[in-house]
Amino acid sequence: MWRSLLGSHKVMMFESFGVGILHKISTPVSKEAFVFGPFNLNTQKRWKKPVVSARTRLEDRTRDLRLDKLTRQLMRLKIVLKLRELMLKRRDPYVSVQRLSRWKNIVGLNIEMGVFLRKYPHIFEMFTHPVKRNLCCKFTQKMANLIEEENNIIKDSELIAVQRLKKLLMMSTNGTLHIHALRLIRRELGLPEDFQDSILLKYPDDFRLVGLEIVALVSRDENLAVAEVEKWREKEYREKWLSEFETRYAFQIHFPTGFKIEKGFREKLKNWQRIPYLKPYGQKEVIRIRSCGGIERFEKRAIGILHEFLSLTIEKMVDIERLSHFRRDFNMEINLRELLLKHPGIFYISTKGNTQTVFLREAYGKGCLFHPNPIYTVRRKMLDLLLLGCRSTRELQPQKGILERHNDIDCNEVVQSPRVGHWVIPILESFDHQNPNKNLSEVSDTSDEELNEKYGNLCSQDDAYVKGKE
Repeated sequence: MWRSLLGSHKVMMFESFGVGILHKISTPVSKEAFVFGPFNLNTQKRWKKPVVSARTRLEDRTRDLRLDKLTRQLMRLKIVLKLRELMLKRRDPYVSVQRLSRWKNIVGLNIEMGVFLRKYPHIFEMFTHPVKRNLCCKFTQKMANLIEEENNIIKDSELIAVQRLKKLLMMSTNGTLHIHALRLIRRELGLPEDFQDSILLKYPDDFRLVGLEIVALVSRDENLAVAEVEKWREKEYREKWLSEFETRYAFQIHFPTGFKIEKGFREKLKNWQRIPYLKPYGQKEVIRIRSCGGIERFEKRAIGILHEFLSLTIEKMVDIERLSHFRRDFNMEINLRELLLKHPGIFYISTKGNTQTVFLREAYGKGCLFHPNPIYTVRRKMLDLLLLGCRSTRELQPQKGILERHNDIDCNEVVQSPRVGHWVIPILESFDHQNPNKNLSEVSDTSDEELNEKYGNLCSQDDAYVKGKE
C-alpha cells in the first residue's frame, strides 16, 4: 500500500514538473532566458520573419540629401506665405507682433514668432507704431514685388492653366474631378485663388460644373493627349537608336547617389520596363487584376498616371496627402506611398517637415529644375531672399529711408511736433558756419556758460513745449 502511494506521488510530481517546463517554453512573454535541458533538447525556438512594409521601406530608403535640404527650405517659405494669407485678411498692411504670435500654431511654427521674424529681415520689416507704440511687422518692398510678380505671371499664363486642368480631367476615369481636391493643389498647378470663377466659369466650352463641388470635361482635345514620358521615349528612340520593344513602355530611371543594386535587380527592372500597360490618356479599359500579369499592369498604369500628374505641376512635386484625394478619380485604389517606394529611380519621398513630399527624380538636378518655368523662377527668387537670412542687411534700409517709411504708414494721421533734442542739430550746424576753419579741439574749448548764453533761448522753448505736452 505504501509503495503504491509513493509511486502515485512520484507520478504527480513528474507531471507537474513537466507542465511547468512546457508552460515556460510556450509563454512568449517570459523574461527568463531560454535554457535547453534534458526535457527540451529537441525543442526549437522559431523566429518571426521581418515584415517588409511601406514604413520599413521608408526608413531604409537611400536618402537624397539635396532634395531633403530643398524640402526644409520650402517648408519655411510656406510658413511665410501662410502668414501673408492671414495678413491679407486684415484691413491694415501691417500686423502687430503680439497678434502674429497667436497664429504660430496655425502656420505650423515651432519657435517664437519674434525670433522667426528677426531671422529674415529681407522679408519682414519690423517697426514701432507711431501712435500705439507697439512692435509691428509688414512685408518688405522686395518681397511684396515678388508676390505681385507671381500673381501677374499666373494671370498671364491662364491658357496654360486651362490646358493643365483639361489634361487632368482627361486622365480621370469619368472625366470629372472634385473642386476641393483641385483647391488643395492650386499652388502646385499654378492656378489663381479664384480659379473657380476666373477659369472654370470663364470657359464653358471646356468645363462644366456638376453641382457645387464637381467639375466635368465638356470635350476632349486629342492634341493634348500626349504624356511627357512618351515625348522622352520618342527622343530616345530617334537619338539612341534603341528598339521599339525596349522603349515603348519604358520610364526614365535615375537612382540616388549611394543606391545599392542587389543581385538580380537589373534583370527585374529590365522585365518591368517591357510590361505593357494602359497609358494615362488612353481608352479607359477594365484591367483584370486576377489575370496573368494583371497586378503588374495595374501598378504600372498607376505609375504612368503619377508620373504625368507630377509632370503637370509647377515644381514637379506634391504632398502625398493631397495626392491621395485623386485616387478614386484616377482609379488608383492602392497604397500610393508603398507604390512610390517600389520605384526609387522614378520618384523620391522626402519626410522633412510635417508632411511627406514626393519629387519627380528626372526633373531635378543638384536641387534645381532642369527646365524651369516663369512661375518657378519667381518662387526661386523668393526662396533666395529667404535664404539670405541676416546677411547683406546694411544696404536694406538706410536710416533716412526708415524714417520716411514710418511716416507713410497707413494709420490715423498724426501731426508730429518737434521733439526733445531737436535743438541739438541747429547748434552743430551753427558751429560749422561760424567756425569753418577751426578744428574740433577749438570747439571743445568753448565754456558751458557761453553755450548757455548763446543757446538758452532754444532750450527754454523746448522746455516750454515739453511742459505743455505734459
